[in-house]
Amino acid sequence: MANVSSQDLGNEPIGKLLIRQAVPASIGILVMSLNILVDTIFVGNWIGSIAIAAINVVLPVSFFIAALGMAIGIGGSSIISRALGADNTVKALKTFGNQLTLTLLFTVSFAVFGLIFVDTLIPAFGGKGNIFEPAKVYYEIILYGVPILGFVMMGNTVIRAEGKPKFAMYAMLIPSVGNLVLDYIFINILGYGMAGAAWATTGSYIAAFLFIFWYFLSDNSELKINLSHFKLEKSIVSEIASLGFVTLTRQAVVSVTFLLVNNALFRFGGETSVTAYAIVGRMMMFVLFPVFGITQGFIPIAGFNYGAEKYERVKESIYTAIKYATILGTIVFIGLMFFPEIITRLFTTDADVIRITPNNMRWAFAAVPILALQLIGAAYFQAVGKALPALLLTLTRQAIFFIPLMYILPLYFGELGIWMAFPISDVLSTIVTGYFLNREIKKTLVDKR
Repeated sequence: MANVSSQDLGNEPIGKLLIRQAVPASIGILVMSLNILVDTIFVGNWIGSIAIAAINVVLPVSFFIAALGMAIGIGGSSIISRALGADNTVKALKTFGNQLTLTLLFTVSFAVFGLIFVDTLIPAFGGKGNIFEPAKVYYEIILYGVPILGFVMMGNTVIRAEGKPKFAMYAMLIPSVGNLVLDYIFINILGYGMAGAAWATTGSYIAAFLFIFWYFLSDNSELKINLSHFKLEKSIVSEIASLGFVTLTRQAVVSVTFLLVNNALFRFGGETSVTAYAIVGRMMMFVLFPVFGITQGFIPIAGFNYGAEKYERVKESIYTAIKYATILGTIVFIGLMFFPEIITRLFTTDADVIRITPNNMRWAFAAVPILALQLIGAAYFQAVGKALPALLLTLTRQAIFFIPLMYILPLYFGELGIWMAFPISDVLSTIVTGYFLNREIKKTLVDKR
């Protein structure tokens, strides 16, 4: 699991390289997912089930602002990977400098906006009734740390683009472990409740930021920028924006989906249904961590080799990534289908929540084994700089299929229709992605070497 240099991305055997890139990413995502799960378990048991719903209400807002950093990171990292593949170090350095400037401008601006309109945003995202007050306490503190999280998300993708997956993994482990330790101190020992949960999360962001800051100043990074690189360059900003818009749109749709589902479930079942969705949402990243890890490992490999015009390696990386991710996703899926009630009981002792969550969880994750094709297919187009197809394929799963189905199916099946929309939209979006990816492979990925 040793680190690779950027040039190794074009020379190492694909299977071995993908494992070396994906294993640290998967470990990082797994620990981060476990952190989210354990954090929710702590909150549910030490504060109460309403606190779980309150955090779920806040997540779409904080995630969207943090996603600005992720979008700038992924958009710029695609450029950096391809630039390093083409031996264009100057463009890579300018891109990184522009990423830093853009992250500062956007995350701070949106965090300020979010704090100004706190009383409007929380109810809009389902923070109504008894959920409002704890959600507001959590929200205001979290937003102070969201710009820091934006830098963490941006920096992490750049580290991965350099071919340093172990350091990217460390950057994910630090906030995960730190959050759990601070949760125990602030909630269980000091009794700070929702404020303690929020400060624990914000403190963990700061620790991760300090590690990433050290990485780029150390000899581990190839990207040694100076002040001139911070000046925004129109062509680079435009390319970052076009590619980053894909990620930002995906996260925006996730936030909108949370808003719509929270409100729809509140109409059907009140706080209990919203809490059930919060538990399912926490499980989503955990269930898909192998697929997300392989996808993150795949992106710099595909981008570098596409920039170097080694198209056979690009094709091999696509097939290998889909195969590995499908196998691992299926294994996790089988485990989830057998133990949904045990999982639910980890989060809460509320009898009503325990009664409704397991069946809903099975519906939500019914199509997980096939999602590897959809996620990796969409990630390929983003990795090689094809923003429009990446955007359209990203939107298929939730915006084009899930949201309309979420409104149509409840007309016939009630609350169950909302949960049925998850697997149906997954199947439809996978079919569409498979078609376009197959066409791309046949028409474009013809090796010139």
